[in-house]
Amino acid sequence: MDFARQLVKALEVSHTREERASSDLQFVSSDDLLPVPIEERTWTAFSYVAFWASTSINVGSWMITSSMIVMGMSWWQAWLTVWIGYGVMTPFVVLLGRPGAVFHVTFPVVNRASFGIFGSLWCVFNRATMACIWYGVQSSIGGSCVLVMLRTIWPSVNNIPNSMPLSSGTNTRDFMCFLIFWVVSLPFIWPPVHTIRHFFTFKTIVSPIACIIFMIWCIIKAKGVGPIVKQPATIHGSELAWAMISNIGICISNLITLTTNAPDFGSRAKTPSTPIISQLWCIPLSYGSVCLFGVIVSSSSQTIYGEVIWSPVDLLGKFLDDNPSPATRFGVWFIAFSLIIAQLTLCTPPIFRGNISANTVSAGCDLTALCPRFINVRRGGYISAIVGLVMCPWNLVASSSRFSSYMSAYTVFLSAIAGVMAAEYWFVRKGHYNVADLYVTRKGSWYWYNYGFNPRAYAAYVAGIAINIVGFAGDIGIPVPAAATHIFDLSFFTGFGTSSIVFYILSRMFPVPGAADTFEEIDVSGYEEKMANCNEDTKSKDGSTEKESTV
Repeated sequence: MDFARQLVKALEVSHTREERASSDLQFVSSDDLLPVPIEERTWTAFSYVAFWASTSINVGSWMITSSMIVMGMSWWQAWLTVWIGYGVMTPFVVLLGRPGAVFHVTFPVVNRASFGIFGSLWCVFNRATMACIWYGVQSSIGGSCVLVMLRTIWPSVNNIPNSMPLSSGTNTRDFMCFLIFWVVSLPFIWPPVHTIRHFFTFKTIVSPIACIIFMIWCIIKAKGVGPIVKQPATIHGSELAWAMISNIGICISNLITLTTNAPDFGSRAKTPSTPIISQLWCIPLSYGSVCLFGVIVSSSSQTIYGEVIWSPVDLLGKFLDDNPSPATRFGVWFIAFSLIIAQLTLCTPPIFRGNISANTVSAGCDLTALCPRFINVRRGGYISAIVGLVMCPWNLVASSSRFSSYMSAYTVFLSAIAGVMAAEYWFVRKGHYNVADLYVTRKGSWYWYNYGFNPRAYAAYVAGIAINIVGFAGDIGIPVPAAATHIFDLSFFTGFGTSSIVFYILSRMFPVPGAADTFEEIDVSGYEEKMANCNEDTKSKDGSTEKESTV
C-alpha cells in the first residue's frame, strides 16, 4: 500500500499555484487550467497574424480547391468559395475566443460555464479525440514530406524493400518516414505554450517564401500558368450555388476545431482587444493566399506532365523522377523542408493547434481537464502523439470518403457545442463570469447546476445534432430526401443556430445563476484581484522572513 501511494504521489502533477488544494479540488483544477498568469500573456496582434499565417500553410489547405474544380467550378469560383468559407467562420473564431481573451481561461474551463463542471467533460473528450486523430493525420502527411526531402539527399530511399504485411496498410519506406516525422515532432511538445510563438514567426517567414518559389518555378517550367486558370465552369445555376455551399462547408470543417477551442489561444492575449482585428483580416487572407498558390501550381503541372497533380508533395516527387540536377534537388529539398515545418506547426504547439498549434496544445489543454491531478498540457501533448501513432493514421488518410465522413460527423458535434457556448456567454449571462466558481464543486455555485451537469445545455446540444442527423446518414451513403442533404450542407450553421436558440429559450424558462439583463464583461468573483493580493502578501512575508533570518 505504501508503494502504491508513493507511486500515485510520483505521478501527480505538481500544483505550484494551489499547493494547499484538496485532493477533491485537484480533480477540477491545476496550474494549466487556472487563468493564464499575467507574465504569460505575451501574444500581440503580430503573434496572431503569425499563428494563422503559419497554420494556413499546409498540404491540406493547399489542396482544398482541388475537389471544387474537379466538381466543375472555374478556378475563380473555387477561390471565391474559399474566401467566403473562411471569411464567414472568422467572426465565430473571434466570438468564441472572447471569454479566453477577457478572462484568460482555456476551452475546457470556458465550456464549464455552459455545460457544468462535470458536464463539460464529454465536450472536452470530443475535442481531445479530434485533436489526437488530427495529430496522427498531419503526421502521416508530414511523413510523405520527409520521404521527398530524403530522396533529394539519398535517391535510393525510394527503393527501400518492403518487409511489412499488406494488412498494415503501409510499407517499410513510408512507415520509416512517418516515424521520423513523428519523432522529430516530439521535442516541440516540451516547451511551455507561451514561449513557442517565435517558432511560428520562423515558419511565417520561411513557408511563404517556399510557396512563392514553388509557384514561380512551376510557371517557368510550364512557360505559363497552365490551362486550369482558363478553364470555364461546367456547372451553373442552382447546381453551382449548392456546390459552392457544400464546399463552403468543407472550409468550415477545416476550421471548426480551431473555432471551438478559440479560447485556448485567446487566453494568451496581452489585452482583450488584441485578437479581434488581427484575426478578422488575417484568417481569410492567409487561407485564400495558400489556396491560390495551389491552383496556379496544379494548373502548371498539367502543362508540364500532361495531368493535374493537386498534391504539392506528389509534384515535388515528380521533379525527382528524371535524373534531377543538383540545383533541382536543392530546390525540392528546401520546399519539402518548408512543408515539414508547416506540418510540424499543425502537430505540436504554439499555443495549441497545427500539429503543434492545433493539436498537441489543444489536446494537452483538453486532456488536462479530463484528469488534472495527473495530466498537464505537456503530458497531454505526448498522450496525443502516442494516440496519433497507434491509430495507424495512414489507413484513415488512404480512404478519402471515410475521412470526409469522419470530418462531417465532427462538424455536427462541435457546431452544437459551439452554439451552446456562444449563447451562454453573449446572450444568457451577457459577459458576466464567476471565475472562482469555475474551479469548485460546491452546491450553489454558478456552474454546479444539477450535480455538475447543465440539462439545458445537453438538451440544446442534442437538438443541434438532431437537425443534421438525417443529412449525415445521406453523407455516408443512405438514401435521404434532398432537403436533408441541403440542411447537412449547412451543418455548421444549422447545428450552431439550433443549439444556441434552444439553449437561450431553456435558460429563459429555467433561469441560471448569474443570468444578466445588460451586457458587461466582468468577473463578479474578483478572482484575479484576489490572486494578485495573495501574491503580494506572499512576497511581503518572504521578505520579512529573509530580514529575520539575516538578523
